[in-house]
Amino acid sequence: MTVSPELVVLVAPDGTATGTAPKATVHTADTPLHLAFSCYVQRESGELLITRRSLHKLTWPGIWTNSMCGHPGPGEDFEAAIARRATVELGLPEDVLVDVRCILPEFAYRATDSSGVVEWEICPVFRATLPEGVDVQPSHLEVDSHTWVSPQNLISAVHSAPFAFSPWMAEQLTNKELRDALLGK
Repeated sequence: MTVSPELVVLVAPDGTATGTAPKATVHTADTPLHLAFSCYVQRESGELLITRRSLHKLTWPGIWTNSMCGHPGPGEDFEAAIARRATVELGLPEDVLVDVRCILPEFAYRATDSSGVVEWEICPVFRATLPEGVDVQPSHLEVDSHTWVSPQNLISAVHSAPFAFSPWMAEQLTNKELRDALLGK
């Protein structure tokens, strides 16, 4: 059985797809602009899941970040990609997340980690709810550790020490619309 490589969708600055490339070859010092997503998972009680990226990750290993990130494959919509990554990254049953909403549809960023690897993504930001009684079982290849925090405590921590968190999350949390969504406003 041959396993196909995971592909990412390459895009123009306006978000128009321009092609695909194997994910394993895209993240370099000269990363092309590509499509991704970030997702913040909250319990119905409001607690927010944050994860510490696995030490096996190519970019920003060991850094605290939002609940999960990923890349939609060619022809895959964001909701399907979020459900797929929730299973792969967080060990959640398929389709367990509810109320999946895009909060920042036009978020994009470019950042370089300490090894010189660049992330350059058009990266819509989503919020989803994990029903009470369901817990995450993260993959050790994706997540080193995780914790549930109050959104206000996270926002305050990122504001006070942005260097301790992923650059995309620090930038995302400067957006009032996302902060309000996480705070239930």
